[in-house]
Amino acid sequence: MRSHLLNDATAESYRRSVTEGVERVAAKLATTRRPFTGVTPAELAPTVDAVDLDKPLGDSSAALDELESVYLRDAVYFHHPRYLGHLNCPVVIPAVLGEAVLSAVNSSLDTWDQSAGGTLIERKLIDWTCGRIGLGPAADGVFTSGGTQSNLQALLLAREEAKTKDLAKLRIFSSECSHFSVQKSATLLGLGADAVISIPVDRTKRMQSVVLAAELEACRAEGLTPMAIVATAGTTDFGSIDPLPEIAALADEYGAWMHVDAAYGCGLLASRDRRHLLDGIEHADSVTVDYHKSFFQPVSSSAVLVRDGATLRHATYHADYLNPRRTIAEQIPNQVDKSLQTTRRFDALKLWMTLRVMGADGVGELFDEVCDLAAAGFELLAADPRYDVVVQPQLSTLVYRYIPEAVTSPADIDRANLYARKALFASGEAVVAGTKVDGRQYLKFTLLNPETTLADIAAVLDLIAGHAEQYLGETLVHA
Repeated sequence: MRSHLLNDATAESYRRSVTEGVERVAAKLATTRRPFTGVTPAELAPTVDAVDLDKPLGDSSAALDELESVYLRDAVYFHHPRYLGHLNCPVVIPAVLGEAVLSAVNSSLDTWDQSAGGTLIERKLIDWTCGRIGLGPAADGVFTSGGTQSNLQALLLAREEAKTKDLAKLRIFSSECSHFSVQKSATLLGLGADAVISIPVDRTKRMQSVVLAAELEACRAEGLTPMAIVATAGTTDFGSIDPLPEIAALADEYGAWMHVDAAYGCGLLASRDRRHLLDGIEHADSVTVDYHKSFFQPVSSSAVLVRDGATLRHATYHADYLNPRRTIAEQIPNQVDKSLQTTRRFDALKLWMTLRVMGADGVGELFDEVCDLAAAGFELLAADPRYDVVVQPQLSTLVYRYIPEAVTSPADIDRANLYARKALFASGEAVVAGTKVDGRQYLKFTLLNPETTLADIAAVLDLIAGHAEQYLGETLVHA
């Protein structure tokens, strides 16, 4: 079995196995004509269940053959231009190269004696991102598994900086369109979901700063503590960006920690055309960025950044076997001192390779392309009498609803839109997302693929209308 260990004696076997795997994936990417096969859980589960994990196949070629039927054949392929579903991006080749390197070397980014250069690369990228945000010379941060973890850590720091033991008095303010991880974090931090005050949004789906000001004042009048304000720079459903300068001013006035969840909108940091949409983010106490959304990186690649690096001490614990206190005096850079995780992948290498090959402008151009596409898609939807589109996009998301000419029941329209989404997914021709707006069922394009065209969007809209009309026609017949 030692022949399967990666080392000096098996380097050639490693080369052959990985090359074969890459060739299989490359062939799949080159021949995939739909983003999905339409397979159902009931259809695929027996194939997976039939695999006997106690009877190994013996070689990687056989395992790759099997992988075709249990995974590769039916995977949802985000690189396809008609994958328009969730916040999943196609990935850039330099990042995939970085993934191959980091997986083989297998550095753990918790301590210097496990990562060496990896530690310095991650720190360099954190400094670079902080500089792009404008957080100042004391800024710092750490890579995380994703936006949910980044938001959790940011709110942990906010809780500790609030300097009160009476957790029942702490309040977090976020818009009604903010990510669910805000409520989840409040619960995990012992505050409870009720500690989160939901601020209504305006017709552009941005937090209403006037209402925020009133709620902050009410909080103070009741003797409660405004622990944090979470502004969103790119809401999941609408891509809307809260009024960051106004929120920053209120956070300063009421002594609240300002956190900006820019998991989606962080791509603007590399944009030459739209960077101004993030004006005000430089006033944040903490920021979440998800490179695996708008920097076209493989999952996972995220970070939490803070204005004052000293606040990261609230996540610091020392273990004699890992990061004893003496390492501080010795100036040994241990990233575990900043992180909620211990063992942690060298995900920063993917972004490093991307910037060294493409540059930030290259990433920004790709993100600008999908934002431009969303703007054109909005015009297309707005001119189409079959559809109601909710809001003009700031980023690359479109939320819309099929409105049949002859049907007036909102419940029937809801069911038609839900059916159309499911039928489209089952066909494998395209993938779109769904959400609710004011209690009604809507559909969503999340545009993160520069290869997607306006013609793709138009074709998918025709497919959706066809499925919805089929459903409504069959419903009328049955009625």
